[in-house]
Amino acid sequence: MTTNAANDTQTTTVTAPEIVCGGCASSIKKALGNVEGVSEVDVDVATKKVTVKHGEMVSRGEIVAALDDAGYSAA
Repeated sequence: MTTNAANDTQTTTVTAPEIVCGGCASSIKKALGNVEGVSEVDVDVATKKVTVKHGEMVSRGEIVAALDDAGYSAA
């Protein structure tokens, strides 16, 4: 059973230099949305930042790997 209690939500922000358009943002949202434990993904095309809200079981490495698999490097 998965809980969505406010106290188990973390936020990770990474920069993805390849983000250039809304299509990129959509692809990233879809890729990260498929990661179990991710509850919300926000992509800011102007700043090239991806903010992910997730449970404590999701690591930064998993987020970076999902971005990489989608074709976007992350810093």
